[in-house]
Amino acid sequence: MTTVLIVNDQALQRLGLRMFLEAQPDLTIVGEATAYAQAVRLSDTLRPDVVLMDMGRPDEKHIQAIHRISRPDEGPMAPDTDGPGRTPPRVLILTPFDADESACAALRAGADGLLLKDALPHELTAALRTIALGGAVLSPHLTRALVDAVREQSRADLTERRHRLSHLSERECEVLAALASGWSSREIAERLSIAPTTVKSHISSILAKIGARARVQAVVFAYETGLVRPTRQRPRPTDTDFSDRSG
Repeated sequence: MTTVLIVNDQALQRLGLRMFLEAQPDLTIVGEATAYAQAVRLSDTLRPDVVLMDMGRPDEKHIQAIHRISRPDEGPMAPDTDGPGRTPPRVLILTPFDADESACAALRAGADGLLLKDALPHELTAALRTIALGGAVLSPHLTRALVDAVREQSRADLTERRHRLSHLSERECEVLAALASGWSSREIAERLSIAPTTVKSHISSILAKIGARARVQAVVFAYETGLVRPTRQRPRPTDTDFSDRSG
């Protein structure tokens, strides 16, 4: 059973989300928050698998809330009993904006997925399940915002990220590029002629070396450093899902 905390300041929207999600046999709502400070407190108390957060018009306090929820051991509300080994909640963002730099800011803060608010119901439930299992989801409409934000990165930031990129081995760079192109672990293994378990080991090493918490942050990193260049081709079906569902 996947537990979900809903964060939304609109009562009718919260009610609609609760009714829809609780109709799913594998999803249960453990709480609701109307403000971001409350979301941080409830996330720490209820410890849901996923925090479903409506960003609305994002600002700095929203980004800080994402960071504190996804990295509870780094903030002032870090638990005293569980220690750094506890698994933090995963964060899925619903946003009304399809071309906003806040998408990248949310990903860097620790969000595991971004969906537009007009996503279809089955897309929302699929995203929640994917993220709860450790995967990540990115709406294809938000890819444009990601590319535009990458182009606006300062030279100092880019230099620091490329320094981290230099710590990756040649094989790790190949795996990261394939991951950023939307390939699953099984597809990467087949294309590089290596075992799926080896792919997963490479990905774990990549995340550690570049300081990323989840695969979606690694994808952002790949674009930011120029390891992967954006194309004008239509995204493949797997481009929106960086989970390991296919192996």
